[in-house]
Amino acid sequence: MTRPRSAPYRYEAQAWRAGVARVAGVDEAGRGPLAGPVVAAAVIIAPERRIPGLADSKLLRPERREELCALIRERALAVGVGVVDHETIDRVNILQATRAAMRGALVALAVAPELIITDFVALADLPCPQRNLVGGDRRCASVAAASIVAKVTRDRLMRELDAQYPAYGFARHKGYATPEHLTALDRLGPCPIHRRSFSGVWRQGELFVLEEDD
Repeated sequence: MTRPRSAPYRYEAQAWRAGVARVAGVDEAGRGPLAGPVVAAAVIIAPERRIPGLADSKLLRPERREELCALIRERALAVGVGVVDHETIDRVNILQATRAAMRGALVALAVAPELIITDFVALADLPCPQRNLVGGDRRCASVAAASIVAKVTRDRLMRELDAQYPAYGFARHKGYATPEHLTALDRLGPCPIHRRSFSGVWRQGELFVLEEDD
């Protein structure tokens, strides 16, 4: 597998030259799955501590994501993570849950950003300017870093949840609508961490509902 092209520091460099030192890239993982939380990360990289090889997490091998996640946590000026659970997703919808996770990630940063760059998700009521880039995780190194941290964090959570609900294969598909996952839904119905509002959880034209004592 060819290593994907690294995301550039173009937007950060523009900000740094203008005297804006703390640029936070923000991205999420887990908008599409049928189960589990949505996770967002925010990463601020200092100009003098650039991290090479950052790329959209979806294009990286799992082992490479883990390596880069460790490097990001070691070298970045600040890293924040926000997690919103499946129940909140069902209550407010996935877009609003994603925004809430992103705001949580920003609040978790040890230093306040002066500019926020997202992967095309606009956030309200921010204390500083934002820039929302289409394909931000491929075009902006800080957003790519956030995508890696979010993806690695969520994958770890799904592996932990797999131990609680081993019949669904969460450790392998992370809650996405794979044939294995849909077959398990057909056979077993949803488990407590499934997103009941997602159409993929509706099987055979009706929604399975588990009673609390099942």
